Amino acid sequence: MKILVTGGTGFLGRHVAWRAADEGAEVVFTGRSADAANEVIRHAPGPMRWQPLKHGDDGAAQALTEAARSANVIVHCAALSSPWGAFDEFERANVTSTAEVIAACRANKVSRLVHISTPSLYFGFADRLAIREDAVLPPAANTYVLTKLAAERMVRDADLPEVAILRPRALYGPWDQTLVPRILRVMTQGAMPIMRGGRIHLDLTYIDNAVEAVWRAATLPLPRDVNTWNVSNGEPRELLDVLTVMAREFGLPLRTRRVPWPLVDFVARCLEILARLGSGQEPPLTRYSAGVLAFSQTLDVSALRNDLGWQPKVGIDEGIRRHAKWWRALQP
Repeated sequence: MKILVTGGTGFLGRHVAWRAADEGAEVVFTGRSADAANEVIRHAPGPMRWQPLKHGDDGAAQALTEAARSANVIVHCAALSSPWGAFDEFERANVTSTAEVIAACRANKVSRLVHISTPSLYFGFADRLAIREDAVLPPAANTYVLTKLAAERMVRDADLPEVAILRPRALYGPWDQTLVPRILRVMTQGAMPIMRGGRIHLDLTYIDNAVEAVWRAATLPLPRDVNTWNVSNGEPRELLDVLTVMAREFGLPLRTRRVPWPLVDFVARCLEILARLGSGQEPPLTRYSAGVLAFSQTLDVSALRNDLGWQPKVGIDEGIRRHAKWWRALQP
């Protein structure tokens, strides 16, 4: 079995590539950084090959098509995930990359595409609990969501033999460079802003549980030609509860500061306007980044359980402990 993983130097992508190598698959992964690729290969449980690639560049589509030759599955993890950025950067990373993947599938008659999407599609600055995959989507909250939604639609309309679309929520664990590091920086430097009482409910997904979902979507019989599944740990928690566990396991103080959401919303809007009128650089606060900590969002993962027999094997607290142990081992 041959698997091509796009974005294989990223957080989810490298873990998927490692799992595939551990299962004995022939693995090819793409990414832009040679240093990151060497790191992935160094920690791999088996042989794998790196294909240098920057989606949207001249020759990228052809290089991807060549890399996908004789592949049984493509797992498309490559994406730009950020609350801020230029539209053309998101377009290239999220939409153009998907078009290149679809072309590679068609050229090589790849039997299955696993497309990594996002539950940010559900976010609309309002509390939403136990969201199902067929829920009505609100207007896109930012350019990232807009382009990921466009990519999903492309995949649905591509008429490929078998498609699995996964929407994993708030991934964390070893090699995470985004979610937990941002929280740790705030804990280290000052007080964590708490909006709307901090009693919002949220979902997290430990990386091993997400990889298990991807692996099942890549290898098990699929119930439909096109399938969409939410992915999370399936154990919604209050924000303050999660922050307390993180502070304890990482050995950091948890200082909080109550801030009214309307005030944060107003400040974020102003900062975004100033950023657009000025350098265009990401402001210190965006409305989306603040909003995800101000409103509840939890996912219904029963479809994933029922269709693929998936079960989370690592609970949230245990996942935080594992993440903290890995993090401490890196400290000088």
